[in-house]
Amino acid sequence: MLILNNTEPMHWALAGGAIALMTLTMLALVNRRLGISTGFESLCSLGLTAPYFQRQALRASNMRRLALFGGLVLGGILSASLSGGLTSTWDFGTLGESLGLSESAKLAWMFCGGLCIGFGTRLAGGCTSGHGIFGVSNFEASSWVSMLSFMAAGVATSHITYRLIWGA
Repeated sequence: MLILNNTEPMHWALAGGAIALMTLTMLALVNRRLGISTGFESLCSLGLTAPYFQRQALRASNMRRLALFGGLVLGGILSASLSGGLTSTWDFGTLGESLGLSESAKLAWMFCGGLCIGFGTRLAGGCTSGHGIFGVSNFEASSWVSMLSFMAAGVATSHITYRLIWGA
């Protein structure tokens, strides 16, 4: 069940097939891997003048990356709208209940989490979708290392959080 509106999720095989189809389509049409981390860089390049965001390699791929980035946002909005409504919430579930965070503390928590994700993405040379979906399926050693690191960090964080916050 999905968190906000009790809609049944898509079957895993159908979702995986759709991701595989998207990956193969991108590879066939534009000879590029599926990944979203540089899409955020492309978005930043529209308004920031720092040389990092204005480099030719990034600017040359803006249309493709911005189309993927926009499609993900629009797809999420469409999916939420079709499955019972798009609503925003500050609910952090059990974590929010345990910590008793205010709205400003939740905003700070999300901002810090975003910074950590961004740093990890740059450190790993790509995001979980680029490494996990495309790189691992192509047997790229760096993607295997990255995915194993992502998974190990997720497991460790879950165990630490579970024990520290809920004391189990």
